[in-house]
Amino acid sequence: MLLENKTAFITGAARGIGKQIALTFAQQGANIIFTDLVENETVIETTKEIEKHGVKALFLAYDVSNFTATELAVKKALETFESIDILVNNAGITRDTLLLRMQENDWDLVMNVNVKSVFNHVKALQPYLLKQRRGSIINIGSVVGISGNAGQANYSASKAAIIGLSKSIAKELGSRNIRCNVIAPGFIETEMTQVLSQEVKDAYFKTISLRRGGKPEDVANTALFLASDLADYVTGQVIVCDGGM
Repeated sequence: MLLENKTAFITGAARGIGKQIALTFAQQGANIIFTDLVENETVIETTKEIEKHGVKALFLAYDVSNFTATELAVKKALETFESIDILVNNAGITRDTLLLRMQENDWDLVMNVNVKSVFNHVKALQPYLLKQRRGSIINIGSVVGISGNAGQANYSASKAAIIGLSKSIAKELGSRNIRCNVIAPGFIETEMTQVLSQEVKDAYFKTISLRRGGKPEDVANTALFLASDLADYVTGQVIVCDGGM
């Protein structure tokens, strides 16, 4: 198994892409720490699915954009597990609207959850990663962080910021054998895209070389590669997972 005896800390992993990353890592032998805002039935079900693979699961409920809460969560995680080998910053939100109509809160909320949460978790976990002299940080970006997208100025800006932040982290921590990479998904079929009509989906698919949307498993498998020793010499990179959009 690619991640045997390793522990992964994954934010926003109760459902969607984050959940699939957690399940894929668990299947490959990793213990899982996963987060969301609150504990509910979805969290309980995700915990059971993770533990079916014979690994340990720890759920932590807190606001990932709050630095103090993040520090406490990392401390609790390290009280439960001896080390954290993999950090996946997956938590993110959208508040889509044209810039003309965008409110200040729409901007601030997206930047805080999407970007500040990455800073919070890397900052809180960095001392431990430096001490153990190893680690893989994977930040979930988006193709719109590269291309931009009408109606998503805040989201696009947040994902572009993640790319710059990640490249800086890779340069700062590389000498201690800590890698940092970004996955930039394209059109992935999740709960978020299920609300779109088939007509809208078909329009998207025409812009994709593979003529279909991706699945959470596609992103999870990319994350698995970056988390594992197979990517031991890969850092500071943006891996686009978009089917050739």
